[in-house]
Amino acid sequence: MHPHVTVFIWTSGMTTSNPSDINLDQLPALPRDDKGPVFKAPWEAQAFAMTLELHRRDIFTWPEWAGALAEEIAHARKGDDWDDGSHYYERWLAALEKIVAEKNVVGIADLEKRIEAWDQAVKTTPEGKPIVLRR
Repeated sequence: MHPHVTVFIWTSGMTTSNPSDINLDQLPALPRDDKGPVFKAPWEAQAFAMTLELHRRDIFTWPEWAGALAEEIAHARKGDDWDDGSHYYERWLAALEKIVAEKNVVGIADLEKRIEAWDQAVKTTPEGKPIVLRR
């Protein structure tokens, strides 16, 4: 059974409700049940929450986000990278990385360094232990 999410964001000790212009129905492939989105792993929920927070901060509109995600999914369908939907949040994360780079929220060089640092942290962390990103 997957954990459920109530659509809100907790940041810096403050809880904020989701922006009213977010329409999750614009994301038909979003893994969900009758109570809302579901996640298989904590990083999926974190990527979801980061997206909502960046939208709340007016970094991008919800239609821009839906388009970026749809583009990433369409790209995956064209290549050998398509699957049964079990990698949905990998597509989500790839779309998020692209849109923050396009919007100059994070420079592409900084983003690539962070991705490399996370990849290294994942490779060197024993299974079952929390992944720690060292500075």
